[in-house]
Amino acid sequence: MSKIKVSQVTSRRERDAFIKFQWQIYSEDPAWVPPLIIERKAFLDGKRNPFYRHGDAALFLAWRKDKIVGRIMASDDPNYNSLHQSNVGCFGLFECIDDRDVAAALFEAAANWLRAKGRTEIMGPIDYSTNYVCGLLIDGFQFPPTILTAHNPPYYKELIESCGFGKAKDWYAWWFADPSRAVMHLRRLVTRVHKRCSVTFRPANLKNLRDESRRLREIYNQAWKKNWGFVPFTEAEIEFMTKELKPLLLPKFAWVAESGNKPVGFALGLPDINVVLHDLNGRLTRFGFPIGLIKLLFCKNRIRKGRLLALGVIEKYRRSGIAEMLVLRVIEETMVKRGITGELSMTLEDNFMINRFLEAIGAYRYKTYRIFTRTLTE
Repeated sequence: MSKIKVSQVTSRRERDAFIKFQWQIYSEDPAWVPPLIIERKAFLDGKRNPFYRHGDAALFLAWRKDKIVGRIMASDDPNYNSLHQSNVGCFGLFECIDDRDVAAALFEAAANWLRAKGRTEIMGPIDYSTNYVCGLLIDGFQFPPTILTAHNPPYYKELIESCGFGKAKDWYAWWFADPSRAVMHLRRLVTRVHKRCSVTFRPANLKNLRDESRRLREIYNQAWKKNWGFVPFTEAEIEFMTKELKPLLLPKFAWVAESGNKPVGFALGLPDINVVLHDLNGRLTRFGFPIGLIKLLFCKNRIRKGRLLALGVIEKYRRSGIAEMLVLRVIEETMVKRGITGELSMTLEDNFMINRFLEAIGAYRYKTYRIFTRTLTE
């Protein structure tokens, strides 16, 4: 067996090779959706991605002779450790051939980098933090990933476990095959909303997205603060994400609940542009022309698949039907009126209230994502 060498990415050329290695892993996987190369470059750019204003990360490539056989990112988020009083670092963007020795070499490189930061635990897959794509798919491999969710080969679970990792937490993805059934259940549930509190519901203001995103950040950082793995969005991070998602947003895919002038809850959905990205092969231009971009923007309103990717209500206002009303608004205005089917994800395995609620309105769990953890020994 040839010797495996792991090197840290230090040049633009190596970063590009890091990004494009995925094409080697997924060449025979019909469910995989190639990421946009231009988006991946921005995501990994320490000068552009606001995560690097408070955290740090490093990329590593595994080589056998002159061929890349794996990749990994190690990241360190002081905000997370300060909030949780922990001493953990993360691995993410893990891709590897089906070879335990290659996987072990990659994890050792990430572990060494985190040890140098003084960390005593490693968990993942987490791309920077839980505010970004995270989790290893452990079932539902036949289904294509929706926007901003992970996809990987089935053998990754065994590779990771063989390197000493154990389960930390699972997340679920839910599918709405029959939105009309969900609407029927939700309409019965929300009849009690106005009996408990005076709350109004409105579509998100896409014309003043910067101010609206700050309101959503305020709700998010309050509503999710007791959830496992939570780390607050910084103002810079929410601005970065808003800029990235702005071209994809559609009217009435996002809703806000307000008590007076105070935002108390929101639901955010997106058309699943992965339906279009699947055929673009990572590029927005061909022959010097923005063919992919034109196709993406043209098809945005015609996509018949969506994802509800965020739902939150401030604790004081829970158990009053607000979450049910928000979900109802999104389903009615997107799925029913536009003829869309879609996914709600991700929910924590021990969030029994929301999981029972989703089952009750007719959604079914069709994917599971797992976070793994391992102690870093000297």
